[in-house]
Amino acid sequence: MKIATFNINGIKARQAALLDWLEAAAPDVALLQEIKSVDGNFPTEPFEARGYHVATHGQKGFNGVAILSKRPLEDVSRGLPGDEADEQARWIEATVAGESRRVRLCGLYLPNGNPAPGPKYDYKLAWMARLKARAEALLADEALAVMAGDYNVIPQDEDAARPAAWRADALALPDSRRAFRSVLNLGFTDAFRARVQGPGHYTFWDYQAGAWDRDDGIRIDHALLTPQAADLLTGVGIDRDVRGREKPSDHVPLWIELDA
Repeated sequence: MKIATFNINGIKARQAALLDWLEAAAPDVALLQEIKSVDGNFPTEPFEARGYHVATHGQKGFNGVAILSKRPLEDVSRGLPGDEADEQARWIEATVAGESRRVRLCGLYLPNGNPAPGPKYDYKLAWMARLKARAEALLADEALAVMAGDYNVIPQDEDAARPAAWRADALALPDSRRAFRSVLNLGFTDAFRARVQGPGHYTFWDYQAGAWDRDDGIRIDHALLTPQAADLLTGVGIDRDVRGREKPSDHVPLWIELDA
């Protein structure tokens, strides 16, 4: 089962590019972030015509997450547990039955948190605490689960072309990195780092200051696996070339393959 995560930065602006990538990459599941659309306005028909089931958790003009799956989506759940007052659309879950196993898929768009310090950073850290609680529940259920999406966290200096430029940014502050590690330390596996080591691997390049041309990137899109999922990991990759295509998102897809 090939599972990808892709922050598309607006379904309206990126629909054609997304469809082109789906045709070429052919993921079984695509977890999308920043669809920037209410559920009723999401263009489901082109994706259904290509064999994908669609589930969305949208929000007008901001945020929004979705799941595209070639297999039926079961037990769809929207919203990260732990704060009923949180109206931001940043979390969606569903179960997909593979050839031999059922996989719980959690698609997420973690808050950016800037400017930090401040209320936006407080919200980011509180959201990450709720993420950890959900991660603990998945482990307690011994679930074969994947939590993938735009984490807005640069885990280590090697995940940035210019680490010093991010020292005071919410994506790389010590508390952000500590919260990310606290989830890993529960027993989750960073799928990419389980297979690929060293610097120079990025999933985001800013639109400003020629970041793409200078390869001034960061790795902030991640797939974290429960032990049951990590045991089935057979491949991982970043579709870097997508960033150089026409009207690209500032992110590129990260994908994993599970023997499921």
